[in-house]
Amino acid sequence: MITSKQRSYLRSLAHNVDPTVYIGKAGVTDNVIKEIDQCLEARELVKIKLQEGAVLDAKATANELAPVLGAEFVQAIGRKFTLYRESKENRQIELPRK
Repeated sequence: MITSKQRSYLRSLAHNVDPTVYIGKAGVTDNVIKEIDQCLEARELVKIKLQEGAVLDAKATANELAPVLGAEFVQAIGRKFTLYRESKENRQIELPRK
């Protein structure tokens, strides 16, 4: 569980990040989950965008995906949301202390 201070720090880092995973009209599939999982391991902070054809809500989708991936929900703005998970082998982000 991350604190509000840590979440705020992650939001500031995510501001300049472009979406790396796109969810289309097929919704959240096994391949989408695998792709997000790989991106979280490689980057730790991943921005995901819901395409126009997707009839999903960004915040609801993020809150469903976070526990499945062992990630933390950072933010949802419009059709984009951000997830964070500390990488096991490729740690890059140093969070502020709790």
